[in-house]
Amino acid sequence: MRIILCGFGVVGRSLAKLFESRSDDLYARYGLKPRVVGVFDSRGAASDPSGLDLERLVASKARRGTVGAYGGGDAAARAASDPPRGPQMIDELDADVLVETTSSSYVDAEPGMSHITAAMRRGMHVVSVNKGPLALALPSLTELAAYNRVLLRFSGTVGGGTPVLDYARNGLRGERITSFAGILNGTTNYILTGMADGGQSYAAALRDARGRGYVEADESLDLDGVDAAAKLVILANWAMGMKVTLPDVSRTGIRGVSARDIRRAASKKCAVKLVASCESSGRDLAVGPRDVALDDPVCVNGTLNAVSFTSEHSGTQTIIGKGAGGTETASSILRDLIDIRKEMSREQ
Repeated sequence: MRIILCGFGVVGRSLAKLFESRSDDLYARYGLKPRVVGVFDSRGAASDPSGLDLERLVASKARRGTVGAYGGGDAAARAASDPPRGPQMIDELDADVLVETTSSSYVDAEPGMSHITAAMRRGMHVVSVNKGPLALALPSLTELAAYNRVLLRFSGTVGGGTPVLDYARNGLRGERITSFAGILNGTTNYILTGMADGGQSYAAALRDARGRGYVEADESLDLDGVDAAAKLVILANWAMGMKVTLPDVSRTGIRGVSARDIRRAASKKCAVKLVASCESSGRDLAVGPRDVALDDPVCVNGTLNAVSFTSEHSGTQTIIGKGAGGTETASSILRDLIDIRKEMSREQ
Protein backbone atom coordinates (compact mmCIF):
# COMPACT_ATOMS: atom_id res chain seq x y z
CA MET A 1 0.00 0.00 0.00
CA ARG A 2 1.56 3.28 -1.18
CA ILE A 3 0.95 6.13 1.24
CA ILE A 4 1.39 9.92 1.17
CA LEU A 5 1.65 11.36 4.67
CA CYS A 6 0.52 14.96 5.17
CA GLY A 7 2.20 16.36 8.27
CA PHE A 8 4.94 14.80 10.35
CA GLY A 9 4.26 15.99 13.87
CA VAL A 10 3.67 13.77 16.89
CA VAL A 11 0.99 11.67 15.16
CA GLY A 12 2.92 11.30 11.89
CA ARG A 13 6.09 10.21 13.66
CA SER A 14 4.13 7.83 15.88
CA LEU A 15 2.59 6.27 12.79
CA ALA A 16 6.01 5.84 11.15
CA LYS A 17 7.31 4.10 14.28
CA LEU A 18 4.21 1.89 14.37
CA PHE A 19 4.79 0.85 10.76
CA GLU A 20 8.38 -0.06 11.63
CA SER A 21 7.64 -2.00 14.82
CA ARG A 22 4.69 -3.95 13.40
CA SER A 23 5.75 -4.48 9.80
CA ASP A 24 5.98 -8.29 9.96
CA ASP A 25 2.78 -8.64 11.96
CA LEU A 26 0.80 -6.34 9.66
CA TYR A 27 1.78 -8.34 6.60
CA ALA A 28 1.22 -11.74 8.21
CA ARG A 29 -2.18 -10.91 9.70
CA TYR A 30 -3.68 -8.44 7.23
CA GLY A 31 -1.59 -8.60 4.07
CA LEU A 32 -0.75 -4.94 4.69
CA LYS A 33 2.68 -3.71 3.71
CA PRO A 34 2.69 0.10 4.15
CA ARG A 35 5.09 1.98 1.91
CA VAL A 36 5.35 5.72 2.56
CA VAL A 37 6.24 7.21 -0.82
CA GLY A 38 5.89 10.86 0.17
CA VAL A 39 5.72 13.02 3.27
CA PHE A 40 5.66 16.76 3.84
CA ASP A 41 5.56 19.12 6.80
CA SER A 42 5.35 22.91 7.01
CA ARG A 43 9.03 23.35 6.09
CA GLY A 44 9.91 20.66 3.58
CA ALA A 45 9.17 17.34 1.94
CA ALA A 46 10.69 14.06 0.83
CA SER A 47 9.52 11.44 -1.62
CA ASP A 48 10.68 8.15 -3.06
CA PRO A 49 8.46 5.88 -5.21
CA SER A 50 10.22 2.81 -3.80
CA GLY A 51 9.43 3.87 -0.24
CA LEU A 52 11.13 6.16 2.26
CA ASP A 53 13.32 4.81 5.06
CA LEU A 54 11.08 5.60 8.01
CA GLU A 55 13.77 5.35 10.68
CA ARG A 56 15.92 7.81 8.77
CA LEU A 57 12.92 10.05 8.19
CA VAL A 58 12.17 10.26 11.92
CA ALA A 59 15.85 10.95 12.64
CA SER A 60 15.94 13.72 10.02
CA LYS A 61 12.90 15.39 11.54
CA ALA A 62 14.44 15.21 15.03
CA ARG A 63 17.79 16.54 13.85
CA ARG A 64 16.69 19.38 11.54
CA GLY A 65 13.04 19.94 12.41
CA THR A 66 11.81 19.02 8.92
CA VAL A 67 11.49 16.00 6.65
CA GLY A 68 13.11 18.18 3.98
CA ALA A 69 16.45 17.21 5.54
CA TYR A 70 15.91 13.56 4.53
CA GLY A 71 17.83 13.75 1.22
CA GLY A 72 20.38 11.18 0.06
CA GLY A 73 20.03 8.01 -1.96
CA ASP A 74 17.58 8.03 -4.83
CA ALA A 75 15.02 10.02 -2.87
CA ALA A 76 13.77 13.27 -4.32
CA ALA A 77 13.87 15.72 -1.43
CA ARG A 78 12.75 19.31 -1.42
CA ALA A 79 14.85 21.62 0.70
CA ALA A 80 13.45 23.40 3.72
CA SER A 81 13.96 26.69 1.90
CA ASP A 82 11.44 25.57 -0.72
CA PRO A 83 8.35 24.48 1.24
CA PRO A 84 6.13 22.13 -0.80
CA ARG A 85 2.56 22.71 -1.67
CA GLY A 86 0.56 19.71 -0.49
CA PRO A 87 -1.69 19.33 -3.55
CA GLN A 88 1.39 19.58 -5.78
CA MET A 89 2.96 16.51 -4.18
CA ILE A 90 -0.38 14.73 -4.25
CA ASP A 91 -0.66 15.45 -7.99
CA GLU A 92 2.89 14.27 -8.70
CA LEU A 93 3.07 10.98 -6.80
CA ASP A 94 1.30 7.70 -7.45
CA ALA A 95 -0.23 6.48 -4.20
CA ASP A 96 -3.15 4.45 -2.93
CA VAL A 97 -3.91 6.34 0.28
CA LEU A 98 -3.46 9.85 1.63
CA VAL A 99 -3.08 10.15 5.42
CA GLU A 100 -3.97 13.68 6.57
CA THR A 101 -2.52 14.69 9.97
CA THR A 102 -2.04 18.46 9.63
CA SER A 103 -3.47 20.91 12.17
CA SER A 104 -7.22 21.50 12.26
CA SER A 105 -8.65 24.84 11.16
CA TYR A 106 -12.29 25.58 11.93
CA VAL A 107 -12.29 28.76 9.84
CA ASP A 108 -11.60 27.47 6.32
CA ALA A 109 -10.45 23.85 7.01
CA GLU A 110 -7.18 24.52 5.21
CA PRO A 111 -4.72 23.13 4.34
CA GLY A 112 -6.36 19.79 5.07
CA MET A 113 -9.38 20.40 2.84
CA SER A 114 -7.21 20.95 -0.24
CA HIS A 115 -5.14 17.85 0.54
CA ILE A 116 -8.21 15.64 0.95
CA THR A 117 -10.10 16.86 -2.11
CA ALA A 118 -7.01 16.71 -4.35
CA ALA A 119 -6.34 13.13 -3.28
CA MET A 120 -9.93 12.01 -3.85
CA ARG A 121 -9.99 13.53 -7.32
CA ARG A 122 -6.90 11.50 -8.16
CA GLY A 123 -8.60 8.34 -6.96
CA MET A 124 -6.81 7.99 -3.63
CA HIS A 125 -8.48 6.72 -0.49
CA VAL A 126 -8.16 9.10 2.46
CA VAL A 127 -7.56 8.63 6.19
CA SER A 128 -7.88 11.86 8.17
CA VAL A 129 -7.28 12.72 11.82
CA ASN A 130 -7.66 16.40 10.93
CA LYS A 131 -11.10 17.36 12.26
CA GLY A 132 -11.41 20.74 10.50
CA PRO A 133 -12.52 19.57 7.02
CA LEU A 134 -14.88 16.99 8.54
CA ALA A 135 -16.47 19.41 10.99
CA LEU A 136 -17.11 21.99 8.28
CA ALA A 137 -17.90 19.81 5.27
CA LEU A 138 -18.29 16.10 6.07
CA PRO A 139 -21.53 15.65 4.06
CA SER A 140 -19.85 17.17 0.98
CA LEU A 141 -16.67 15.14 1.46
CA THR A 142 -18.69 11.95 1.78
CA GLU A 143 -20.41 12.73 -1.51
CA LEU A 144 -17.06 13.49 -3.18
CA ALA A 145 -15.64 10.18 -1.95
CA ALA A 146 -18.64 8.28 -3.34
CA TYR A 147 -18.42 10.12 -6.67
CA ASN A 148 -14.74 9.21 -7.04
CA ARG A 149 -15.30 5.67 -5.70
CA VAL A 150 -12.81 6.03 -2.88
CA LEU A 151 -13.02 5.49 0.87
CA LEU A 152 -12.90 8.25 3.47
CA ARG A 153 -12.02 7.06 6.98
CA PHE A 154 -11.48 9.14 10.14
CA SER A 155 -11.55 6.88 13.23
CA GLY A 156 -8.98 8.99 15.06
CA THR A 157 -11.01 12.21 14.95
CA VAL A 158 -13.31 11.10 17.79
CA GLY A 159 -11.86 9.32 20.80
CA GLY A 160 -8.29 9.08 19.50
CA GLY A 161 -7.27 5.46 19.96
CA THR A 162 -10.63 4.51 21.49
CA PRO A 163 -12.82 3.08 18.69
CA VAL A 164 -15.85 5.28 19.32
CA LEU A 165 -16.83 5.60 15.66
CA ASP A 166 -16.27 1.91 14.98
CA TYR A 167 -18.44 1.01 17.96
CA ALA A 168 -21.24 3.34 16.91
CA ARG A 169 -21.36 1.97 13.36
CA ASN A 170 -20.44 -1.70 13.87
CA GLY A 171 -20.96 -2.54 17.54
CA LEU A 172 -24.58 -1.45 17.27
CA ARG A 173 -25.15 -2.83 13.78
CA GLY A 174 -28.83 -3.46 13.14
CA GLU A 175 -29.87 -0.97 15.80
CA ARG A 176 -31.09 2.59 15.34
CA ILE A 177 -29.29 5.01 17.62
CA THR A 178 -31.79 7.52 18.96
CA SER A 179 -29.39 9.71 20.92
CA PHE A 180 -25.92 9.92 22.37
CA ALA A 181 -24.15 12.10 24.91
CA GLY A 182 -20.67 12.16 26.29
CA ILE A 183 -17.38 13.77 27.17
CA LEU A 184 -15.40 14.29 23.98
CA ASN A 185 -12.62 16.62 25.13
CA GLY A 186 -10.02 15.33 27.59
CA THR A 187 -8.50 18.74 28.32
CA THR A 188 -11.69 20.29 29.69
CA ASN A 189 -12.45 17.09 31.56
CA TYR A 190 -9.03 17.27 33.23
CA ILE A 191 -9.62 20.90 34.25
CA LEU A 192 -13.07 20.20 35.66
CA THR A 193 -11.77 17.13 37.51
CA GLY A 194 -9.04 19.26 39.08
CA MET A 195 -11.62 21.76 40.25
CA ALA A 196 -13.85 19.02 41.72
CA ASP A 197 -11.39 16.53 43.18
CA GLY A 198 -8.40 18.78 43.77
CA GLY A 199 -10.28 21.82 45.00
CA GLN A 200 -8.46 24.00 42.48
CA SER A 201 -9.77 27.24 41.08
CA TYR A 202 -10.47 27.37 37.35
CA ALA A 203 -7.27 29.38 36.80
CA ALA A 204 -5.13 26.93 38.79
CA ALA A 205 -6.60 23.89 37.03
CA LEU A 206 -5.99 25.53 33.66
CA ARG A 207 -2.35 26.27 34.58
CA ASP A 208 -1.92 22.63 35.58
CA ALA A 209 -3.36 21.44 32.25
CA ARG A 210 -1.09 23.82 30.35
CA GLY A 211 1.94 22.56 32.26
CA ARG A 212 1.14 18.99 31.29
CA GLY A 213 0.78 19.90 27.61
CA TYR A 214 -2.93 19.06 27.47
CA VAL A 215 -4.13 22.43 26.16
CA GLU A 216 -4.15 23.27 22.44
CA ALA A 217 -1.94 26.11 21.23
CA ASP A 218 -5.20 27.91 20.48
CA GLU A 219 -6.82 27.46 23.89
CA SER A 220 -10.25 28.49 22.65
CA LEU A 221 -10.55 25.18 20.80
CA ASP A 222 -10.65 23.38 24.15
CA LEU A 223 -12.04 25.97 26.56
CA ASP A 224 -14.85 27.25 24.33
CA GLY A 225 -15.98 23.78 23.29
CA VAL A 226 -14.97 24.01 19.63
CA ASP A 227 -13.06 20.71 19.66
CA ALA A 228 -15.94 18.90 21.37
CA ALA A 229 -18.42 20.41 18.90
CA ALA A 230 -16.33 19.27 15.93
CA LYS A 231 -16.29 15.71 17.28
CA LEU A 232 -20.02 15.90 17.93
CA VAL A 233 -20.65 16.82 14.31
CA ILE A 234 -18.49 13.97 13.02
CA LEU A 235 -20.18 11.46 15.28
CA ALA A 236 -23.68 12.68 14.41
CA ASN A 237 -22.96 12.31 10.69
CA TRP A 238 -21.27 8.93 10.99
CA ALA A 239 -23.42 7.21 13.61
CA MET A 240 -26.83 8.69 12.86
CA GLY A 241 -26.67 9.52 9.17
CA MET A 242 -27.19 13.24 9.67
CA LYS A 243 -25.95 15.98 7.38
CA VAL A 244 -24.78 18.59 9.86
CA THR A 245 -21.78 20.88 10.19
CA LEU A 246 -20.18 22.93 12.95
CA PRO A 247 -22.58 25.94 12.72
CA ASP A 248 -25.46 23.58 13.59
CA VAL A 249 -24.11 23.08 17.13
CA SER A 250 -25.24 25.17 20.10
CA ARG A 251 -21.98 25.65 22.01
CA THR A 252 -20.92 26.89 25.45
CA GLY A 253 -17.45 26.34 26.90
CA ILE A 254 -16.16 26.02 30.47
CA ARG A 255 -14.74 29.50 31.06
CA GLY A 256 -17.79 30.44 33.10
CA VAL A 257 -17.67 27.40 35.41
CA SER A 258 -16.88 28.51 38.97
CA ALA A 259 -15.96 26.79 42.23
CA ARG A 260 -19.48 27.56 43.37
CA ASP A 261 -20.90 25.57 40.42
CA ILE A 262 -18.65 22.64 41.33
CA ARG A 263 -19.81 22.70 44.98
CA ARG A 264 -23.46 22.97 43.97
CA ALA A 265 -23.15 19.93 41.72
CA ALA A 266 -21.31 17.96 44.43
CA SER A 267 -24.13 18.66 46.89
CA LYS A 268 -26.43 16.80 44.49
CA LYS A 269 -23.93 13.91 44.06
CA CYS A 270 -23.06 15.20 40.61
CA ALA A 271 -20.03 16.58 38.80
CA VAL A 272 -19.88 19.39 36.25
CA LYS A 273 -18.80 18.02 32.88
CA LEU A 274 -18.57 19.48 29.38
CA VAL A 275 -21.13 17.28 27.62
CA ALA A 276 -21.73 16.93 23.88
CA SER A 277 -25.16 15.57 23.00
CA CYS A 278 -27.30 14.71 20.00
CA GLU A 279 -30.91 13.67 19.55
CA SER A 280 -32.16 11.73 16.53
CA SER A 281 -34.28 14.68 15.43
CA GLY A 282 -31.05 16.52 14.63
CA ARG A 283 -32.49 19.64 16.17
CA ASP A 284 -30.58 19.31 19.43
CA LEU A 285 -26.84 19.30 18.80
CA ALA A 286 -25.30 20.90 21.87
CA VAL A 287 -22.06 21.26 23.80
CA GLY A 288 -22.05 22.78 27.25
CA PRO A 289 -21.39 22.28 30.98
CA ARG A 290 -23.91 19.98 32.65
CA ASP A 291 -24.38 18.31 36.01
CA VAL A 292 -23.73 14.59 35.56
CA ALA A 293 -24.57 12.09 38.31
CA LEU A 294 -21.48 10.54 39.87
CA ASP A 295 -22.84 7.04 39.27
CA ASP A 296 -23.48 7.71 35.57
CA PRO A 297 -21.00 5.65 33.46
CA VAL A 298 -20.23 8.73 31.39
CA CYS A 299 -18.98 10.59 34.49
CA VAL A 300 -15.29 9.80 33.97
CA ASN A 301 -12.37 11.79 35.35
CA GLY A 302 -9.02 13.10 34.17
CA THR A 303 -8.37 13.09 30.45
CA LEU A 304 -10.68 10.17 29.71
CA ASN A 305 -13.46 10.39 27.12
CA ALA A 306 -16.79 8.59 27.41
CA VAL A 307 -19.84 8.36 25.16
CA SER A 308 -23.21 6.77 25.97
CA PHE A 309 -25.30 5.61 23.00
CA THR A 310 -29.02 5.01 23.40
CA SER A 311 -30.68 2.79 20.81
CA GLU A 312 -34.23 1.59 20.23
CA HIS A 313 -33.86 -1.96 21.53
CA SER A 314 -30.48 -2.28 23.29
CA GLY A 315 -30.90 0.55 25.77
CA THR A 316 -27.91 2.67 26.69
CA GLN A 317 -24.32 1.51 26.33
CA THR A 318 -21.15 3.44 27.13
CA ILE A 319 -17.66 3.30 25.65
CA ILE A 320 -14.77 4.79 27.65
CA GLY A 321 -11.13 5.38 26.79
CA LYS A 322 -8.26 7.75 26.13
CA GLY A 323 -9.17 10.59 23.84
CA ALA A 324 -5.77 11.68 22.58
CA GLY A 325 -2.06 10.89 22.34
CA GLY A 326 0.29 10.36 19.41
CA THR A 327 0.50 6.58 19.65
CA GLU A 328 -3.21 6.18 20.35
CA THR A 329 -4.18 8.31 17.36
CA ALA A 330 -1.64 6.53 15.15
CA SER A 331 -3.25 3.22 16.12
CA SER A 332 -6.60 4.55 14.86
CA ILE A 333 -5.00 5.42 11.51
CA LEU A 334 -3.69 1.88 11.34
CA ARG A 335 -7.20 0.51 11.93
CA ASP A 336 -8.48 2.62 9.04
CA LEU A 337 -5.66 1.48 6.75
CA ILE A 338 -6.45 -2.16 7.54
CA ASP A 339 -10.11 -1.46 6.70
CA ILE A 340 -9.10 0.11 3.39
CA ARG A 341 -6.77 -2.80 2.63
CA LYS A 342 -9.68 -5.23 3.08
CA GLU A 343 -11.84 -3.20 0.70
CA MET A 344 -9.03 -3.01 -1.88
CA SER A 345 -8.65 -6.81 -1.69
CA ARG A 346 -12.36 -7.31 -2.40
CA GLU A 347 -12.08 -5.21 -5.55
CA GLN A 348 -9.15 -7.18 -6.97
